[in-house]
Amino acid sequence: MLERGQILQFREPPFAFPTVDQEFLRNQEWAELRMHKNVSYRPGEDVLRGVSGDANTVERVHSIMRNYSARVIEFVGDFLSPYKEKWNLDFASFRPLEEAGRDLPLHKRNDLLHVDAFPSRPTQGGRILRVFTNLNTTRPRVWNTTENFETLAHKYAKPAGLQQIAEDDSFLTRTVQNLGAKLGITAARTPYDMFMLRFHDYLKENTALQTKGPKTEMAFPPSATWMVFTDCVAHAVMSGQYAIEQTFLIPPKALVAPDAAPYRILEGLAGRPLVG
Repeated sequence: MLERGQILQFREPPFAFPTVDQEFLRNQEWAELRMHKNVSYRPGEDVLRGVSGDANTVERVHSIMRNYSARVIEFVGDFLSPYKEKWNLDFASFRPLEEAGRDLPLHKRNDLLHVDAFPSRPTQGGRILRVFTNLNTTRPRVWNTTENFETLAHKYAKPAGLQQIAEDDSFLTRTVQNLGAKLGITAARTPYDMFMLRFHDYLKENTALQTKGPKTEMAFPPSATWMVFTDCVAHAVMSGQYAIEQTFLIPPKALVAPDAAPYRILEGLAGRPLVG
């Protein structure tokens, strides 16, 4: 169900998350501590980014994010066991700012419908699974969603440039990328990755979709936790403050329903492989 675009919600976090840790995150002066859009934690490297200032505060935030990430990873490994130890662990992040009314450039706006794609971390057909928790004690985190990925792809993939990206992937480009990946220089960026970055931007640029397209509002109440593949569920964050999340990249070999993967849908439309 998750791989086919459903969102799974829990009324409370299905993993340990001490109240004192949640309160500490909410009670900081984030305007002074925040350096970036979000506070991020890289579990593979045990590195915290996006916080500066008082050393004791930074260390406490680091400890909270480390423990949070470890508990979510343990839970997902048990709950979604086909993925366990096959995933690539991505970042955890804490989002302390109110989403409504943020002044951001078009392509960075969270309140416009989009599918997720990471410029610095190509998935090569892998899926982006995210686990969110609303730490706000009084207000929901409000999302809009729209039609499923297959419907969006049939409507917008070709005008977004799918065919051009698929056909421009020359043998030489693919060879150089694959060689670099084997040498550990960089992850190869497949035509699928290139298109998904373009699709992310195209959907945000599409005024007709944003203003007139079908929308379903979802309000995640205080303490709710939800799981979703954000590469296939187009979403917009309309309001909410204090959300935390952990991201997993699920490789194609671990998928339970590979036919539902966005790369498979796009390959069907393009008439040629987009990963490999």
